[in-house]
Amino acid sequence: MPPLNPFCALRTLPVRARPSFPVRQHLQRRPLQRCFADQAATNNPNALPEAASQTGGAPNENQEDHVSEEAAKMAKATGGSGPDMDVGTPVQEILAEEKDTLKTAPQVMKDTVKDPQTKDNAKPSTGTRQFSTMARRMQGEMGMGSEGLRLDGAMIPSAEQRAVFAKEQLNTATTPTVLRNLPLPTLPIPARSQQEHRYDPVVEQVTNLLMVDGKKAAAQRNMAHILSVLRTAPAPTYNPVRNLLPGAPPSSHLPLNPVLYLTLAIDSIAPLLRIRSQRGAAGGGVALQIPVPLGLRQRRRQAMMWILDAVEKKKSRSSGRNTFAQRVAEELIGVVEGKSGVWVKRDAVHKLATTARSNLKFGSKGRR
Repeated sequence: MPPLNPFCALRTLPVRARPSFPVRQHLQRRPLQRCFADQAATNNPNALPEAASQTGGAPNENQEDHVSEEAAKMAKATGGSGPDMDVGTPVQEILAEEKDTLKTAPQVMKDTVKDPQTKDNAKPSTGTRQFSTMARRMQGEMGMGSEGLRLDGAMIPSAEQRAVFAKEQLNTATTPTVLRNLPLPTLPIPARSQQEHRYDPVVEQVTNLLMVDGKKAAAQRNMAHILSVLRTAPAPTYNPVRNLLPGAPPSSHLPLNPVLYLTLAIDSIAPLLRIRSQRGAAGGGVALQIPVPLGLRQRRRQAMMWILDAVEKKKSRSSGRNTFAQRVAEELIGVVEGKSGVWVKRDAVHKLATTARSNLKFGSKGRR
C-alpha cells in the first residue's frame, strides 16, 4: 500500500492581488453636490434658491366681478351708458323688475313703486302719518271716560288740611335733629354676654375636650349632635343606688334643657379629689398615696375623660360621621340612669382617698 500524502487533501486557495490605488481615496469625504441649478447659483454658488413669486396674490383675491361692475365694463366696451358705481341701485328699480318680491314687500314700498317721488314731482310732506305709533289703548276700552276720571270730593284735601300739612313741614325743617344714643350697658358685663364666652362653660369645656388635631368645627358639630340626642331621647329613669347631685330636677324635665342634662351627668360623676403618690414623704423609699382636692374645671375634665375612655371601648352600632357623638350621648344617658361603668371608677377613687386620708399630714410639706 503506497504511503498517504497529507498535502493532497488540502484545498487550493486563490490569491488576490493587492490593489494598486490607495484605499484612503475612497475614505475621503466628498463635498455636497447641488441637485438644482438656477440663476442665483450661477452667480453666487452659496446663495439659497427662492420660491417663485405669486402674481395673483391670495387665492380669494381673484374673484368674479359684481353684477354692477360687470355691467359697467360691458357698457364701456360697447360705448353705452352703464350704471353709476358711486351711487347704489334704488330699491324701487329692483322691485319694479322683480314682481315676486314686490308682492311680499311692505305697502309703503308698493306705493312708492306705483307713484315714484323724484326731485321734479315730489309731494310736500304734511307732517302726519296715516297710522299711529303710540301703544295706547282707547279710553273707551280702558273704561277711563269722563265718568271714570271724576274724583271724589273727600279725596281732595281742604284748605285747613293743607295749612296743617304746611305747618308740620315747616316745623320739621326748622327743628334740629336730636341724636339719642342708647344707654351704656351695666358694668361689669356678664360673662355670658361677651362674644368670647357666649356659650355655657360646660359646653365650651366639653367641646374643647372633644376636639382632635385642632378641628374645632368638627368638635362643635359633635357637641351639637350630642345635645340634639339628649333633647330628643326619652326621659331617663333614675337609679336609687346611684345618687345624683342634690337638687336634681325630675327626669321628665331633663330633655327640655339638654345643657342641664349634660351638666348633671358630668358633675354627678366628677371626683372630688385625686390620688398623688409621693416618695419619701414618711421617710425611706416608700411612696405614700396622698389625696389632693380638685377644682371645678379639673373635676369636670376628669369626669369627661372617664366618659371618653368608656366610649372608646364600645363598638359602634351604625356608620357615619356622627357615630362618635351618638356613643357619647348614649354614655351620658347611661351615667344619669346609673348604668355606666364610670360610677365604679369614681367610687374607687373616693374609697382610696378615704383610706389614705391619714397621709395628709405627711404631704403638707410637699407639693400639692
